[in-house]
Amino acid sequence: MDIATEPAPPADLPAWSPEEFEARLRDKGAAYHIHHPFNQRLNSGACTPQQVRCWVANRFYYQICIPRKDAAILANMPERAERRLWITRILDHDGHGEHQGAAAGGIEAWTRLGQAVGIEREELWSLRRVVPGVRFACDAYVNFAARAPWQEAVCSSLTEMFAPQIHKDRLATWPLHYPWIDPQGLAYFRSRIPLASRDVEHGLRVTLAHFTTRAAQQRALDILHFKLDILWSMLDAIEKACHEPA
Repeated sequence: MDIATEPAPPADLPAWSPEEFEARLRDKGAAYHIHHPFNQRLNSGACTPQQVRCWVANRFYYQICIPRKDAAILANMPERAERRLWITRILDHDGHGEHQGAAAGGIEAWTRLGQAVGIEREELWSLRRVVPGVRFACDAYVNFAARAPWQEAVCSSLTEMFAPQIHKDRLATWPLHYPWIDPQGLAYFRSRIPLASRDVEHGLRVTLAHFTTRAAQQRALDILHFKLDILWSMLDAIEKACHEPA
């Protein structure tokens, strides 16, 4: 999938300082799907149980694509030191060790979220509820990660900078608005807050070190916006799929 780009800056423009570059990356949070109307309804208690289930079932496809995306990035990393850091992301989602409790991984935690909202494991894993727009967006992201230089794929993961707040919002509002959901099912959101912060530290280090000219820095901003568009378009598709006639 091609990435929409801003006009190339003049060649003689100096690179932004690392601090300015990072600030511009963080400013991209204005396009994060935390601002999407469906997410705002979801966290304000305006969704029906069926709409909550629809969201959980469709976002599950994104969850199972994450370790595939990370494995594609890993395969393109020539340095063992980087692979050692990156492989933890795969294990975070697929699980590790005895695959019990927190070691069961994020996919299992999302499966428990599905059960907490009333979706049986077999139904969730069948992917029958996943709509084409969500499949297309997620598959496009996995394809990008496989084809792009690994540093660009790492840059795309920096949407994690904005993730802790969306998880905190869910933890704060869902128990109030959706008391029918077993609180233990919200463990996925809780677990991702510290992991996202750890991942951002690594992703920023790679991005700030690799994109060192103004043109390259603009390319990084375009890549991050591409990933933000992936997440937003997923929610557009979910919003349409979860619509219930008045």
